[in-house]
Amino acid sequence: MVSGTVGTGTALGAVLVSLLAAPAQAAAPAATDGAGTEQVAATAALAAPDDAGLRKVLRAALTQGAPGAMARIDDNGTVHRLTEGVADRASGRAISTNDRFRVGSVTKSFSAVVLLQLVDEGKLKLDHSVNSYLPGLLPDNHITVRHVLSHRSGLYDYTNDMFAHTVPGFEAVRNKVFSYRDLVKLSLKKPRTNAPGAAYSYSNTNFVVAGMLIEKLTGHSVGTEYKKRIFTPLNLTNTFYVHPDTAIPGTHAKGYLTPDEAGAALVDSTKQTASWAQSAGAIISTSHDLDTFFSALIRGKLMSGAQLTQMEKWTTVNSTTSYGLGLRRRTLSCGVSVYGHTGTVQGFYTYAFTSKDGKRSVSALANTSNNTNVLNTMYGTLESAFCGKSATKAATHGVAPLERNEDIAPGIARD
Repeated sequence: MVSGTVGTGTALGAVLVSLLAAPAQAAAPAATDGAGTEQVAATAALAAPDDAGLRKVLRAALTQGAPGAMARIDDNGTVHRLTEGVADRASGRAISTNDRFRVGSVTKSFSAVVLLQLVDEGKLKLDHSVNSYLPGLLPDNHITVRHVLSHRSGLYDYTNDMFAHTVPGFEAVRNKVFSYRDLVKLSLKKPRTNAPGAAYSYSNTNFVVAGMLIEKLTGHSVGTEYKKRIFTPLNLTNTFYVHPDTAIPGTHAKGYLTPDEAGAALVDSTKQTASWAQSAGAIISTSHDLDTFFSALIRGKLMSGAQLTQMEKWTTVNSTTSYGLGLRRRTLSCGVSVYGHTGTVQGFYTYAFTSKDGKRSVSALANTSNNTNVLNTMYGTLESAFCGKSATKAATHGVAPLERNEDIAPGIARD
């Protein structure tokens, strides 16, 4: 028998649906050796998700400026749905875990999956030069497909200049349509950040190149390939790539961009082409569909085991984060490692991660951006979802790391 509880929470509309707790699932904290391959350090049982702690995280995001925040946990058949605040400030409609939203750089994981499928099909080799597939595109024949998928190409991130001033930068591109080559040309106006393969340096330019590779090798748009290879096989009925259309189809959360000027009014940034991002950040989805996607990915349902192994060859970013091929690994305060991606697009912060076995996944959203306090707070959704009640204790001792948004203008310090 399944039981559920629903609470209205605060006047802002907290909603919790928590079904019967599932048994703890196995998870494997991991480390990275010098060759970048994952080593299993130990096996630990996942604690039950801390719904009360998760609700506190979402409420904290509201006090820091997010109009709404929500999270969905899919835990081996058990579903937890938590929401706080509103999807639409004008109407006051409460945010829902069924709402569609812009996932930002979570799109990068979808793009990487398509390219790794093309490796499986013999149409692409990770260690071949990008220029062997796109002649003359890049200034260095030593930049490989692996380099762009792991952010080790050294290609400058054009969004640093585009969004150096947050709201004016956004309004300048809100309705603009770029070609992929337009965006690459913006990057190449600036010196490269490092030699190919020398260092990790997050850049949206890399996944613009990924989109170009997809379209060159398949002869189809990235939207067509996402749908054929991922959306339809996984029955992701609420996931879309609508570029260059500006609207999010169906019922959705509106996004609210925080201006750089303290105290300035939030800007409704929902409608935009997202053409500045495209294959680096223009997918629209829901928390259910993102949970389904990352669970299927980590379980090996989207590519061969050999290519999943390549995807999980890690480059260290910092003490808690490593990057593979379009995939992040986060090590939490309890020692558990989780796998997925973060996403920022104007007005939306997303965290979407799954456990090592793919049996527990969480996707969380705050419908604002350019707000470092909210970004840091929303990291706590991972702690509550995968570490359980121990996350609350860890947070009080300053264990949780400060987040640094890489997804838009990673070279611009906002605080």
